[in-house]
Amino acid sequence: MINSPNIIFSLVMGMLMSASITLATTFVRVGPVENFFWVWLEVWLVAYPVTIVCILIYRPLATKITTAILHKLNLTH
Repeated sequence: MINSPNIIFSLVMGMLMSASITLATTFVRVGPVENFFWVWLEVWLVAYPVTIVCILIYRPLATKITTAILHKLNLTH
C-alpha cells in the first residue's frame, strides 16, 4: 500500500532541501555568473530525485535514531 502522506512529505521536503543546498553550493562553486540560474537548475534536476529517494529510505532510520536520543535524554513521555 502506498503511504500518500509519506510520499507527499518526501516530495515537498526533497524540493525544499535540494533547492536550498544546490543553490548554496552552486553559488559557492561558480559565483554570480550570467548563466547562474541554468547552472543551478542543471544541478538541482539531478539532486531532486536523489533527495526524494534518500528521504524515503532514511526517514524510518532517522525517526528511530531521534526516538532513541530523546529517550536517552528523557524527553519522551
